[in-house]
Amino acid sequence: MSRILNAASVAAVGMTAFAALSLAEPGFASDLAADANIPAITLPAADAPADSDAAAPSTEAETPVDIATDDSAVADTLAQLVAATPKPETIDPELRCLAQAVYFESRGESLAGQLAVAHVVINRAKSGRFPTTLCGVVHQPSQFSFVRRGKMPAVRNAVQWSNALAIAQIARDDSWQNRAPGALFFHARYVSPGWRKTRIAQIDNHIFYR
Repeated sequence: MSRILNAASVAAVGMTAFAALSLAEPGFASDLAADANIPAITLPAADAPADSDAAAPSTEAETPVDIATDDSAVADTLAQLVAATPKPETIDPELRCLAQAVYFESRGESLAGQLAVAHVVINRAKSGRFPTTLCGVVHQPSQFSFVRRGKMPAVRNAVQWSNALAIAQIARDDSWQNRAPGALFFHARYVSPGWRKTRIAQIDNHIFYR
């Protein structure tokens, strides 16, 4: 009989302890279940709360940047373009030959006349009827009288050489309108060679033909 009472007492104590635990932590099990069954939600970047420390975008207007243009766009005259044309650090042989032709053939002419002479040399090199290089055109026998036995005379005027060099660059870059387009020949106004060629223009003391 005592053994039965002892067993019953043990059972009663166990039930009482279980009930006490359940009452002491009423939300523990339910919270675990909720955590196990409800999926986590990730906010997209657009919906995420903004960082209070992030800097706000600037609303100040940006200062326009000046865009550099080429010299031909800002020069109103050929003289201005010549003055604005920088002297190259090194002068390649082709440019030197072209500048020498301008200097020795037309340094006493206007800048427009010098430009036309430069274009004659360039046009010849492109024509297929003359040597294909500028130096070849300038040094071709019996074409330019300043070339003697294949050699150039000395340049004696620094200012005129500087202008001739600038004109040669402008002509090669085709950055100013040529008043004798397509010309392949020219002669001084005081001579009459009797050419049967198409006359294009007279600029200063030279008459140009193609």
